Amino acid sequence: MLSNAIKADLYLLLVTFIAALGWVLSREALAAMTPLFFMGVRFTGAGLILALLGGNALMRLSRQDWYRGLLTGSVNALAMACWIIGLSLTENLGIAAFLNSLGVVFIPVVARLFFHASITVSTWVAVAVALIGLVLLRVEGGFALAPSDVFFLLSALIFSVQFNLNSRFVKRIPALPLTAIQLFVTGVFCTLLSWWLEPSPTRVGGSIIAIVLTSILFATCFRFWLQVKAQSLSTVGHAAVILTLEPIWTSLVGVWIYSEGMSALQVLGCMFIFCGLLISRWRVLFCRPLPVTG
Repeated sequence: MLSNAIKADLYLLLVTFIAALGWVLSREALAAMTPLFFMGVRFTGAGLILALLGGNALMRLSRQDWYRGLLTGSVNALAMACWIIGLSLTENLGIAAFLNSLGVVFIPVVARLFFHASITVSTWVAVAVALIGLVLLRVEGGFALAPSDVFFLLSALIFSVQFNLNSRFVKRIPALPLTAIQLFVTGVFCTLLSWWLEPSPTRVGGSIIAIVLTSILFATCFRFWLQVKAQSLSTVGHAAVILTLEPIWTSLVGVWIYSEGMSALQVLGCMFIFCGLLISRWRVLFCRPLPVTG
């Protein structure tokens, strides 16, 4: 029999791989659907499914819980809208995934700017290392960010705001109803943006419908459930390390499915960003107490 710790590690590895497949499913869906409309369908569907599963818990939420869930859901909606627009513009999934992962590095900086939290020297080291990685990704031929890079960086920054809000405002709300609210708000927001900014959706074929359903059920609902289950069995340190593997899996999947490649400088840039992610979590990895926040 496997121990809970080993089960948790295996579950978390599967979570990161499912997240990487989610990038592929989303890119495939964009071949036939506009970005915001796809996200509207995906997240509205996932939110409704989780709402059905957690109906009793939703009914027990207070008015303040609902307000906070709607607030954090709105911020999540902005992050996901930027993410899917970036995905629709990018030519390399690996680079996109590493740029998006910078949200982890931004979290303590946002906490300092907006919530007056203390910040450690290791955080600034992590930021510096990650920024060196960003420069290396785009320095060939003269440093310039692609349009997709801008959207992924915006998504990462907004995600870091949402993470801080979750940590401070909604940590006492049960995970299932909170996620149902946040996903549904994201879906409605993206749908409204789609109606405003995108052409009317056209009829899509059965293969795209299958991709959308897989995105809803597998890459969203199942991934959320499995991650919650794994984190209930795992130490924080293990979860922190394993979840940073998502951009690596995404890069490998991009090479495998789309034959995407990177130059030596870009690979080095990704390595710097990954080191930045690990440095930003070193206190969690080694169970060091966090400084008292202001």
